[in-house]
Amino acid sequence: MNRRYSLHHIHSADEFTFSPTEYSYFKYGDKSYAEKFAKELFDGFVAEHADLLHTDKEILILPSPYMAIPTASNFLCFYFKKHLDYYLFQKGRKSTVLSKINRNHTYITDYGNLSFEDRKNLIANDTYYIDKDFLKEKLCIFIDDIKITGSHEYTVNKILNQYEVNADFVFLYYAELMNFDLDPKIENFFNYYAVKNVEHVAEVMLKPSFQFNTRIVKYILGLDSEKFDYLNSKVGKQHMDDLLELAISNNYHLIKDYENNMNTLTKTELYYGY
Repeated sequence: MNRRYSLHHIHSADEFTFSPTEYSYFKYGDKSYAEKFAKELFDGFVAEHADLLHTDKEILILPSPYMAIPTASNFLCFYFKKHLDYYLFQKGRKSTVLSKINRNHTYITDYGNLSFEDRKNLIANDTYYIDKDFLKEKLCIFIDDIKITGSHEYTVNKILNQYEVNADFVFLYYAELMNFDLDPKIENFFNYYAVKNVEHVAEVMLKPSFQFNTRIVKYILGLDSEKFDYLNSKVGKQHMDDLLELAISNNYHLIKDYENNMNTLTKTELYYGY
């Protein structure tokens, strides 16, 4: 079985059934919207496809592939799991298991600006690992925030076929582009709708509900020196400490475009005696 469900359908470039402002904050690390979107996605999915959950198979939840730094969709996935587990608990069923597709590379390209072919070619250069024996005979629910060209779903299906995974698969999206006459760059229209500059990024980072994800880490490391220094002065040392730790975990210190800001972060750490 291979099924797909999306809560919101995008047919127009200027009329939407979800808030682009909330989505933009979500993409830049505001977890409060991840929690909100997850509840909406769960309610919509169960209303239409509760029958898929009436299974004796163990249920796995998988976010979009990542290396060490979670994507925004990982937080959506986390909160969706919370709601689904409570639903299963009420029915006397086992809770779900969180799993992962591991990836070994990263890139600095702004994914939201690419066509389907460019996206497919970009992620085709990556390498992925999945434990096919762990997925075997289970119901695997893959969760992502938005489907624009389907390149990630294409890649996941390619991985599943490559590993000959014998399981049932369901792909869930908060929103999906249905009108393919629209430019795929509409994804960045949503990404940057409310968070357009470093000042906006600083505002998001000062929220209690903020948590780093891949997008915002790459954004900060790619800033010019003046904007990077501005952000550093606004958000405080703890955030910058966390940023350095995450950047190293994802091997961003090996990417030349991030070298200057990585060096600045390292010098700050050394200054404070670490």
